[in-house]
Amino acid sequence: MGIANALQNSALGLAWHALRGHRHWRPFWRTPEPRASYDVVIVGGGGHGLATAHALATKHGVRSVAVLEKGWLGGGNTGRNTTIVRSNYLATPSARFYDHSLKVYEGLSRALDYNVMFIPRGVVNLATSRFQLRTMRRRVEALRLAGVDSEMLDVEAIRALMPRLQIRSTAGCEVFGGFIQRRAGIARHDAVAWGYARAADRAGVDIIQNCEVTGFERNGDEIRSVQTSCGRIGVDKVAICVAGHSSVLAEKLGLRLPITSMALQAMVSEPIKPVLDVVLDGGFYVSQSDRGELVMGGGTDVYTSYAQRSGLQRVEDNMAALVDLFPSFARLRFMRQWAGIIDLTPDSSPIIDAIGNVALSCGWGSWGFKAIPAGGECLAHLIATGKPHPLAEAFSLERFTTGALIDEAGSSGGMDDREPLL
Repeated sequence: MGIANALQNSALGLAWHALRGHRHWRPFWRTPEPRASYDVVIVGGGGHGLATAHALATKHGVRSVAVLEKGWLGGGNTGRNTTIVRSNYLATPSARFYDHSLKVYEGLSRALDYNVMFIPRGVVNLATSRFQLRTMRRRVEALRLAGVDSEMLDVEAIRALMPRLQIRSTAGCEVFGGFIQRRAGIARHDAVAWGYARAADRAGVDIIQNCEVTGFERNGDEIRSVQTSCGRIGVDKVAICVAGHSSVLAEKLGLRLPITSMALQAMVSEPIKPVLDVVLDGGFYVSQSDRGELVMGGGTDVYTSYAQRSGLQRVEDNMAALVDLFPSFARLRFMRQWAGIIDLTPDSSPIIDAIGNVALSCGWGSWGFKAIPAGGECLAHLIATGKPHPLAEAFSLERFTTGALIDEAGSSGGMDDREPLL
């Protein structure tokens, strides 16, 4: 066995893998038929569902777990995001939660025995007004108090990090400074899903693709079975991890969640030589992938929708923002565009809570990918113990009735750029 592994990992073995194309690959996870019942059924085979299943099996010893995915693993928002991982949030509960997730990402390849291609390039936010710059200073100090690394940048430091950036644009936009989180960066979204799937499968989790949940059967106040396109499955506990479609599935449970679903669009350019070493984040964000493509996105569409089609308005907005900041990119051709459906809460913070024997992980907005490791740990803890994880206590549904909201609306665009009232 040792000789076989050595040959596989040798130059000869790598050449054989490259030449064989798509044939004779060993499956990363099993394709089981669903059992009659499970202790826990997780609806949603994206990053959060897979991370929850993995944590249940490895941290809490819950082995009778099934992940149900109506399509293919990672085919939803996990495979439709711009791969940014950061923890520079304003509210202390958010900063601590996302910083734990970032720390897990730093060692995730080793933990899963799978390269998720996490690269700590540093994430930069730009201030395009003096008010933004003052607000950024407050945010940096708040992050430091929460134990999260962050530092201010002057114009010259920004110029050194991004030589192609235009400090004063022809459209009248001027950069006054910014701040950076150097530990932040990007990871490969497909690799995160595949790594968690393989690790969960090895721990005994059944991953069932092409299995759509069509309804639930109750016994009193509790759900006792899940109706699917593959038949009826008995359950002790159910977890909902379906991102932008959370409110749709909640309706089947008789629940009304404080969530609005909207499309968030992204796009990639043709590959070019390395020109952008850091991640630029804010109302418009761009990074360069390991394949040389510029990966970018902006704000959400201005209407509620479950359609994953692209729209021309966001293309124009994003292209205008890119060329305004980086005029040298004006001649690039763009190769692909897509949309993911995000679920937004009134305070732009997630929901990690349980109602009866149904656990919810939703309301992630545009931050679901960076939250995968911590979100999975916290939801698994809630399912296994019946108590909220200390990192997720503030993300309960109760906050919408008590008023203890965690306002992170400004963090989605990097900063809240509204000028103060005079």
